[in-house]
Order: sequence, then C-alpha cells, then structure tokens
Amino acid sequence: MELPEAFVDFLNKNGLDPSIYTAIDSTPRYIRLKPGCELYLENIEAEIKCKLQKVEWLPHFYSLPPHVQIANSKAYREGKLYGIDAASGAAVTALDITPGDHILDLCAAPGAKLCMISDLLGSSGTLTGVDVARHRLAACRTMLQKYALGDRCRLFVADGTTFSLLPILAQLNSKIFSDRESVSEEKLDTYREWTSRRPWKERKKVLVDAECTHDGSIKHIQKFENWGWTTLQRRVLNAERIDNLNVLQLLLLTNGFKLLKVGGYLVYSTCSLTVAQNEDVVEQFLLQNSSAELLDIEAAKYWPCKSGQIQKTLRFDPLTSQTSGLFVAKFTKLCT
Repeated sequence: MELPEAFVDFLNKNGLDPSIYTAIDSTPRYIRLKPGCELYLENIEAEIKCKLQKVEWLPHFYSLPPHVQIANSKAYREGKLYGIDAASGAAVTALDITPGDHILDLCAAPGAKLCMISDLLGSSGTLTGVDVARHRLAACRTMLQKYALGDRCRLFVADGTTFSLLPILAQLNSKIFSDRESVSEEKLDTYREWTSRRPWKERKKVLVDAECTHDGSIKHIQKFENWGWTTLQRRVLNAERIDNLNVLQLLLLTNGFKLLKVGGYLVYSTCSLTVAQNEDVVEQFLLQNSSAELLDIEAAKYWPCKSGQIQKTLRFDPLTSQTSGLFVAKFTKLCT
C-alpha cells in the first residue's frame, strides 16, 4: 500500500513508523469462538479450508490468514464465532471480568467487544451498552441477537460524555428502562428483549473504547485507497478534527470514571497510535482526577505488546504484536 505524502508526514510528526502499514498482507485476522464451540473446531477448519491457529496469550481466540473469508461459513451463520481483533480482546481482558460483575461499555458499537463481555459474564451480572449513533447501536443489537446474548444486555442511544443511568423506574415487570437524565424522549431507544432482569447497580467495571482517528488500524487505512486519500485528509489529518477528538476522548474518559464504583476498574483504549489521543489524554485526566490511579495489567506479562510513554500503559501494533494498533490504559477509583 503506497501511502500519500501527507499521511507519511503525519506519522513522522507523531513518531510513528510508516513501515507498520506494509504489514497488511502478513497481519492475520482474528476470531473468537464462543465458549463451548471448540468442540466444532475441526468442522470449522474443514468448512473454511484453513487451519486455525490458537492464540496462546488470549483464551478462545484464533488467527487465520487475512484473505480467508468466514462470513459464508455455517459456524459464522450459526453464531459459533465472531470476528474481533486480538488487541481489542486484550482491552476487554484487562477489565478482569468475572461472573456477577456490573459492566458499562460506553462506546459499544459495532458490538464485538460487547459480545465478548457478555460471554465472560455468563448468566449473571449486568451489561449496559451505549453509543451515540443509532445505526451503530443497531449493529450491536444485530450481533447480540445473532449470538443469543441479547437477554443480558441493555442498549441505549446516548451521548457517552453525559450518559447517566438512573435506578430502574416502576416498569421492572415489563422490562423497560429509561435514561431520562441524559437522553431525550425522541432519542431514547429501549430494546425490550435486551433488558436485564436484574436491578441497576453501580458499575464495577467500565470500558471506554473511545472514538479516534483509527490510524492504528491497517485495514481501516487501507480503505482510503478506495475512498480516496482526500477523505483521509478530512477524517484523519485535519487538525481541527483531531483537537475536537481529544476533547471528546477526555470527556468520555471522565464520564466513564464518574460512573465507576470505588474500587472498580476502567479501561481506556483507542485504535490510534498517536500520543495526543492516548498518553496526553491519560495525563490530562490524571491531573484532573486525584482519585484515579493507573494500574498494572496483570495479564499483559504474556502479551506481545510494548509499554506506552506513561508507565503501566500498553501499545499494540502490527509489527510488534501482529494485531491492529491499540493503546490500553487501566484505572481504578480510590475514593468518591
């Protein structure tokens, strides 16, 4: 893939190696098998005519060559597996999810991480997914339906920077939930079949996989060959947009932390590799929130990633990790 000069300049200014974008043909794609579906592994391999390679550092994950298609396979249609990059799986793993947890995914679309969280929760705990875009949340709804996970998750079309879920009102029997504090009546989407049967709890764990320029995703950048590099200029390289994104990322992180219970965990991630959207946001957040503390990610000692520019933060990239680019930071709340 031949990168335009403006994008190479952008990478160089941000201290990023343009050679990571030459790894498009060698970076595998990843799938996650739903728990219990390893029994069908040989059948899946026979159908897609490809040997799946187990990802040793991430349970239930497998890699396959990037050209192999899974969408027409019986296993995919039946909801036995779904596509999710291993780096994204690592961000979910960093939450240390256990059955019974109460989890908020503040930027839930398109839904693969939401599915993984639901799988890890099992039949207990609660899960709430939020996204500002109605059509993107509809993609979450479709995924949850397909993988038979929808009865354990509430979905809300809402602004993640202001979302604040009130305790359940008097409609518990009809399974209707409302967020009257931050969502207008005309924008509220309530999906009856995805409402939890359990009452609202303070969030013990929050995932903020924030909107970003997506420059760490090789596959995303590759799309601009078809979309046109002028679109890249507008969506990725525009200085005003990047400034607005930095504000948005800090607001999302701040609100997610506000909704977090004392002693709980929050994971902040982006698929950008720039310092401005990662370490700079973390640094500013810590300056503004004295009750926040960065944590080591215990599982990361087995992960193929690098340390970020702030101690305890992590970075995945195609050359180091054989994954999409991703930044991950984990926080806890010390007091109210």
